Amino acid sequence: MKVFLAIIAVTLFPSINAQTDLEKSFANIESKVINWRRDFHEHPELSNREFRTSKIISEHLQSLGIETETGIAKTGVVGILKGKQPGKVIALRADIDALPVTERNNLPFKSEVQTTFLGTETGVMHACGHDTHIAILMGVAEILSQNKDKIKGTVKFIFQPAEEGPPPGEEGGAKLMIKEGVLNNPDVDAIFGLHIDSEVPIETITYKTEGVMAAVERFVINVKGKQTHGSQPWSGVDPILISAKIIDGLQTIISREANLTEEAAVITVGKITSGTRFNIIPESAKLIGTVRTLNSEMKTKIIKRMKAMTTAIATAYGGEASIEFENFTSITYNDPNLVIRMLPSLQKVAGKDHVITTKATTGGEDFSFYQEIVPGFYFFLGGMTPGNKNAFPHHTPDFFIDESGLLLGVKAFTQITFDFLND
Repeated sequence: MKVFLAIIAVTLFPSINAQTDLEKSFANIESKVINWRRDFHEHPELSNREFRTSKIISEHLQSLGIETETGIAKTGVVGILKGKQPGKVIALRADIDALPVTERNNLPFKSEVQTTFLGTETGVMHACGHDTHIAILMGVAEILSQNKDKIKGTVKFIFQPAEEGPPPGEEGGAKLMIKEGVLNNPDVDAIFGLHIDSEVPIETITYKTEGVMAAVERFVINVKGKQTHGSQPWSGVDPILISAKIIDGLQTIISREANLTEEAAVITVGKITSGTRFNIIPESAKLIGTVRTLNSEMKTKIIKRMKAMTTAIATAYGGEASIEFENFTSITYNDPNLVIRMLPSLQKVAGKDHVITTKATTGGEDFSFYQEIVPGFYFFLGGMTPGNKNAFPHHTPDFFIDESGLLLGVKAFTQITFDFLND
């Protein structure tokens, strides 16, 4: 293996001059990447509504002479760059949507965008760093287009909308991009993605082989009881009591049945709706929640037990209950062979000591749907100022990214591309 890694390290570029030219390209692109990121941050757009964002992306790709297709999965953009020689096809993916979050930062490019989301007035914010992902991939596209004579094969740039989930009643995200053929014509051999991390120091890359992010299922439980006066509970069947017992029972699946020494798993009930008045036992209740799993066998077992337990508990208390599941993401699974093969590329740009293995997270990523079709590698890029003891997590109003860490993302994608195609 040591011999193999050494060969990769010295055969990336044919000459020292080529490497020097690339370093100059990196130096010149950094300010552009930061400016793009600030523009997208100031003008965020929600899932399937990324009209301005996709226009800027497509115009940039076209200006580079990259074959560009728009309107994929509603607002997605795909660029195809063909190298000097034929070869394999690599895909690089960036998500482009923002979140219904009102920003609290005092940045000069702070988002002031307001909208109505599911009937609620809210701000719009790139509170998960997708603005940095767009800017990084735009920078990579510019550098690679300037060096296509060094590329053997084809690069497909995928700018994907609606990673956070399409609006109710709409299709979107990775599923729709795949459905509309984003991995074909030309057929992709491997796909790579990165995610900025506000709680990891800049100049650091973290990764994990196999399951790195969870499969996400949304579930809805409908409980049926029998309405009665609150003063006479014996005359009815209380769906609120049944709901409480179901919630309590579901947690025992995690605490007593799931082998958590293998992988983490989570069952969360995030919303309960029932009743109209303090002195009426209602007829029904609805519970909405999520299941997170990192192992396919564990996922199957947990869902099976949830179905059995939900109906059994309701029956035991004289009521009825049904449960339905909706798949939001699969397990973000990093192909072991691809990780081994491309890890030296990350180490080359970040330094071996700054490429660190991480534990799995129970967050979800629809990048996982691409990985079900072609081998994929998804890693994390540090975005925290070193020494910051109060870094805010993603999806919060105070989410903050240190922009000095973005250039490493450009270098990582660029290095991976050259190594994968030219190896």
